[in-house]
Amino acid sequence: MGLVVQKYGGSSVADAEGIKRVAKRIVEAKKNGHQVVAVVSAMGDTTDELIDLAEQVSPMPAGRELDMLLTAGERISMALLAMAIKNLGHNAQSFTGSQAGVITDSVHNKARIIDVTPGRIQASVDEGNIAIVAGFQGVSQDTKDITTLGRGGSDTTAVALAAALDAEVCEIYTDVDGVFTADPRVVKKARKIDWISFEDMLELAASGSKVLLHRCVEYARRYNIPIHVRSSFSGLQGTWVSSEPIKQGDKQVEQAIISGVAHDTSEAKITVVGVPDKPGEAASIFRAIADAEINIDMVVQNVSAASTGLTDITFTLPKTDGRKAIDALERTKAAIGFDSLRYDDQIGKISLVGAGMKTNPGVTADFFTALSDAGVNIELISTSEIRISVVTRKDDVQEAVRAVHTAFGLDSDSDEAVVYGGTGR
Repeated sequence: MGLVVQKYGGSSVADAEGIKRVAKRIVEAKKNGHQVVAVVSAMGDTTDELIDLAEQVSPMPAGRELDMLLTAGERISMALLAMAIKNLGHNAQSFTGSQAGVITDSVHNKARIIDVTPGRIQASVDEGNIAIVAGFQGVSQDTKDITTLGRGGSDTTAVALAAALDAEVCEIYTDVDGVFTADPRVVKKARKIDWISFEDMLELAASGSKVLLHRCVEYARRYNIPIHVRSSFSGLQGTWVSSEPIKQGDKQVEQAIISGVAHDTSEAKITVVGVPDKPGEAASIFRAIADAEINIDMVVQNVSAASTGLTDITFTLPKTDGRKAIDALERTKAAIGFDSLRYDDQIGKISLVGAGMKTNPGVTADFFTALSDAGVNIELISTSEIRISVVTRKDDVQEAVRAVHTAFGLDSDSDEAVVYGGTGR
């Protein structure tokens, strides 16, 4: 038996009973002959509560100090879980992200992992211990300050450790039984997917599916680490995310034409109105956004008006970066020469994902027909070989998701999908 990395989300360790349940599952894996490294998130809504507390003290908390505060949540979880495991008669040692060797860049609140040196973790499991690691955090290579990886960063911590430790698998435990064809909180008849490729999972994650973080899947694909997404509240098989299909018994799981429907209501839309239609203007706009360390998603440029030689450029970005983006663009207004900015944070994105789409004619037509029949108006469109995304009004998103899910025959014939606890990760 080899080494297994297990990650437990906030809903799995939300209270003392949850922590004890997780401890039993970890000990069971140890009894089955595995070396075990467990990565934990903060308990329940602890991170949100700490952010609220920080904002009560300071409307604009400094990134460095906010990271120092937020990492306390995971440290609480790791210590309590180590105590619960020891109470079951097994040795456990807890480690912060920096103690575990998670090295990041120096960007506070959304740092990226640049290296993992897990010497202390390897030594601990070699001595027969269960290693418990605080997710979501690391230490800057340059400043030596504590950093956080952004929302869902514990997933990335787990996969990065699995790669560095040459683990057999990275198990991501959450509050649903796996990856579904849509969010089971929105589509009650969503079906669990047995296996999905890294590529399709990347598109779903980037399009708003919250079960796995995009960076986590990206890391797993780069190092070819199989991910098993499953529930900590049941013993059921979950969803395998890997480069090649898995076998269940004598049957190999085939990839579906359509993997699923994802949605995202966390984005906003900015339109730069009246941009001179000449080389370099779009580059100047997006350089200002990049310099502000803001990631953008969809981009659309209108055909310029012949009479004015001006065009409009629209793009989407996280709502949380909206104010920062507006400020950055305003500072470049004179140099670029655009007329005005429009900001809209009442939008939602719906995406249809599936590797089989590129070889099956009619998928695009069926997608837009389903939205039309549901009375959903489309504002932006973006496509790739395995994805179609549209932006619409936020209030129309859930109805749109259900309509597309039904139109492509993704509704389950069995019982409704179970959400065991929590509101997300």
